[in-house]
Parts: sequence; structure tokens; C-alpha cells
Amino acid sequence: MHYSTHFVAALLLGPTMSMAQTIEFDVLGDNESIANAVRSASLVVSIDTNETPDPQSYIAAARADYRRILTALYGRGHYSGSVSIQIDGREAAGISPLDAPSQIEKIALRVDPGPTFTFGKASVYPLPSGTSLTNSFARSEVAASTVIVQALAESVSAWRDNGYAKAAAKNQQVTAKHAERILDVAITLSLGPQLTFGTLTITGNDTVRAARIAKIAGLPEGEIYSPDDIIKAERRLRETGAFDSVAILEGDQIGLNNTLPIELQVVESVPRRVGVGLELSSIEGLKVSTFWMHRNFMSGAERFRIDAEIAGIGGSTGGTDYTLSLNFERPAVYGPDTDFFLRTQISRENEPDYLVDKISVETGVTRLIADELMTRIGVGILTAHEVTPSGTRDYTLLTLPLAATLDRRNFATNASAGYFLNVEATPFYDTTNDLFGSRFFADARAYRSFGAGDKFTFAGRAQFGSVIGAMIENTPADFLFYSGGGGTVRGQTYKTLGIDSVIAGEDLRTGGQSFVGAQLEARYAVTDKIGLVGFYDFGQIGADASFGGKINWHAGAGMGLRYNTGIGPIRLDIATPASGDNIASSVQVYIGIGQTF
Repeated sequence: MHYSTHFVAALLLGPTMSMAQTIEFDVLGDNESIANAVRSASLVVSIDTNETPDPQSYIAAARADYRRILTALYGRGHYSGSVSIQIDGREAAGISPLDAPSQIEKIALRVDPGPTFTFGKASVYPLPSGTSLTNSFARSEVAASTVIVQALAESVSAWRDNGYAKAAAKNQQVTAKHAERILDVAITLSLGPQLTFGTLTITGNDTVRAARIAKIAGLPEGEIYSPDDIIKAERRLRETGAFDSVAILEGDQIGLNNTLPIELQVVESVPRRVGVGLELSSIEGLKVSTFWMHRNFMSGAERFRIDAEIAGIGGSTGGTDYTLSLNFERPAVYGPDTDFFLRTQISRENEPDYLVDKISVETGVTRLIADELMTRIGVGILTAHEVTPSGTRDYTLLTLPLAATLDRRNFATNASAGYFLNVEATPFYDTTNDLFGSRFFADARAYRSFGAGDKFTFAGRAQFGSVIGAMIENTPADFLFYSGGGGTVRGQTYKTLGIDSVIAGEDLRTGGQSFVGAQLEARYAVTDKIGLVGFYDFGQIGADASFGGKINWHAGAGMGLRYNTGIGPIRLDIATPASGDNIASSVQVYIGIGQTF
């Protein structure tokens, strides 16, 4: 069986002369995968005829195709194949690009892949104890050249992981036994000595102090070399935001006492940055936010950021909310993976069921425990003035905020694969009322894409919250849970779902002591820029912390439009209630930047 393709292209030969050109492509055998691989490797086939290539271009491409096509065959275990590329009946290998004809009528590519070879002998020596190479690098397996490359890379990587930074192939014996269709491969490695991290040289820094860069990088000078340590050092420096690029280069020569000199090259970012955010809801109104940030505040890659936000402008759910916050972060305070933070916030929340003015200060540390797993512990003080239907009160809380975040999404603002988990616990002591309590909250998200080009994405989100140790009437109003609006249930009015409570003998509406929420989305990428979304949201509020007792729930559903930009998709959602007596009785519109979750 032959796989054949015929191409007809227009080849311009000067301003007025043109001709018809045919490219024939034949691959012997019935293996479509090999035919596709060979076709993909060919430069002749890939030439864009819309750019009117001249004959010299075709000659040069054809001469290069011999090696490219044979390499593609080797990559699938075919070592006795043959390639013929004829240009108007002449083999391209015998035509010099400088001696190209003035015109070309026909190019014929004929490829015979030949038989498939399998491994006879397949060995790499030496290997660290316990190291296993890819299962495909074994006797009787298809002897693809890509498998040999992978096995070599794995063996070198294994030695580098054990401190042998200069491990490399010393000798490679590859023998093709054509009669037996067998490929014998024997690779010998040169290890060199086990090395330790040597002197660190830092270049490219201007305003960030070299001592701070070294501390953030955390390369353990004097300890056994590890490529993982280099990867982690680059990541730590990038995550500070103080650098546009970070590159760590290993020295070519081994230093004294078997040390490996390291050069760390950085390019500093512009230290100051300003941003603005906008979100619009037909019910909640307009939210405007802005920030100013300095990414090298004290010449040690410290981050200082001021955020201001006004929300509820023109909305019909309470009044206008204000927030002003100051955040300071200093990386690498107790080792390279532990950062210090100090946060201060002044805010007013003017919601339908309460008005809270508060000032809070919180300080603590964040620590990276493992890849993408960040933990936070702090201490804080919060003082507030609260107005609710049950009366007015002032209180001061001492808090111990704890959090852990595992983020394995491929993109934070527009995830299509992976998952995200955030868990928070805030034990608090109300000094005014001599009361202990704790607020828990968890947010879990998962993403899965499928179909051609992963155009379809299913996204799911689950939220759980609970307040224990304090009765509803003694819990700060903004610690209780409500449902409704863009962050919980689209289509339902913002914080419209709460609990009817009896406080001091009066029937009052308050937040609940427990919350369960779910958001499901089906996303489809119409083009690279435009996407469509269908969604269903659910929210449940409970009267007690154990998710039992009196429970109220509601749901919302709708459609959305996404327009991708460099900073994330612009989001337009149109939603309506999907539960109770008001199903489809109203429509709410939400506009923002980034996916809802």
C-alpha cells in the first residue's frame, strides 16, 4: 500500500512568467503514522507556495530532506530505509542550489521505510543504584532513536541528581544488524567527581543587593550539588517579582576541592507598578480597585503594596463599601522558603443586614512546604464598630489566622487543567465579650479539558464554611456566611440568602454559621480569543456550625461570553434564579476580568 499526496503550486518565475508545479509524495507500506511523520519532516512539502519560492529554495529544501526524513525514520525504529527525491527526473542530492534550473515542473519524493528494528542489546553503564530507565529501552522493544536519547537523558539526570554534575556520555556503540533487524546499543558514561556547590557569582543586579539575592536563591554552598536546588533557586527569585529574568549557569570547569562555580544572572524589573480593576454587576453595582506596588522597597526584593477599593457604586444591595490596605512582604527571612508579611487594613462594609467599620493589623510568615503548596501562619488584632438590626456594638478580636494553599492550575486567571485547594482557619478571642471561636473556610476547584485542541473545559468549584464556638448573636457579622452574587450564586441577588434568627426575642435576618456552595461551568473555545460558558451555581446556608439544623438554599444558572486578553479573559455573565418561586423571574449581568474561578 502506498500513501500518496499530490500538491499543485504556483511558482512565479519573474514578474510576468508563472508555471504549474506538482509535488508527489509516496511512502511505501501501510503505516499511516510513519507516513505522517515523514511528511511532517519534509521541508519541500512545508514550503509556503503563497510566498512564491524560487527554484533554489526547492533545491535547498530537497537536499536537506534526505537527513530530515531519515531522522524521522530512525525515530520510529527504521534503519534500512531509502529516500529518493527527484526534481524533474534528477536526484536532488546531485543538484547544487547554485546550479538550480530556471524552472521546476515536478518534484517526486519516494520513501521506503524498510523493516522495523528492535533492540538486541540495550545498556547504559554505569547507573546509580536503584535507577530504572524507560521500559521501552529493553530487548525486543522497538529500537526508536528517540528511546535511546531518552534513556541517555534519564541516566545522566540520575547521576546529576546524585551530585555528579559533569556526567555525560563517554562512548556510544550502536550497531545495526540488518539481516536480523536488530539494533544493539551500549552506552558508557563518564561521571567525573561528585561535586559540591562552589562560589556564587551574581551579575546583572543594579538596585537589588547581591547579599539579598544570594539569600533568596538559597543555594547551599558547600553542600552536594543538586539540579533541583538550582530549579528552586530560580523559582524563588522569579516569584519575588523583582526580576524580569533569572538564569543560573553552571561553571564549565571544576573548582578547587571538587566544587562547582555558579553564576547567577538577573535582569531587574521596573520596581514600581500601578494597576486598576473594574467589575460591574447589574444588582451589586460597580466595583473599582487600584493598587500601587514597589517590588524592591528596601533594596532587598521586598514588596510594598497599597490597595484601594470602592464597591457597590450604584448597587441596590446595601450601601457603598470602602477598603484601604497596606501590605509589606520580605522574602527569605527564616531560610529561603519563608517570607515575612505585615498587613494593615481599614474598611467599611455596608451590607443589607449590617454595617461594619474596622481596622485590622496582621503579621506572620508564609512558607513553601512543597511544590505549589504554600502555608501561612500569623497573629492579628482587629477592632470594629458594628451596626445590625439587633443593635450597635464595639469589639476587639485577637486572631491567629492559618492557611494552606495548593495551586496546581496551568493558568491562574484562565485555568483549563489542574486543581486548586485553599483551606483557612481563623481562631479568634473576643476581648470585649471574653469569647473564643473559630472560622473555617475551604475552596476547592478542578479543571479538565478534552476534545480537539482541548476546546472543551469542565470546571467545578466547591466551597465550605463554618463558625464554631460562638453563637450567631456573638459572632462578628462579617464572619457569618451569606449566599448570592458573583462569588457564590450568580443570578441570585448579592447576599440575599441568610438565616432567620431569634436574637433577644426578636426575629431577625442574619448570616448563617455554615455554608456549602458549588459552581459548575462548561466552557467552549470558539476561537483563540472568544469563548462561551454555560454555568449552574448552588448555595446553602445553615443555622448552626455542623451543617445541620435549619437550612436555606438557592440556585442560579446562565450563559457567559469570554474574550481573551493578555491579562486574562474579559468576562460577561448573564444569569437568572434557578430555584424557588422566582425561577427565571429576573436577569443579572456580571462583567469582570478573569474567569469566575
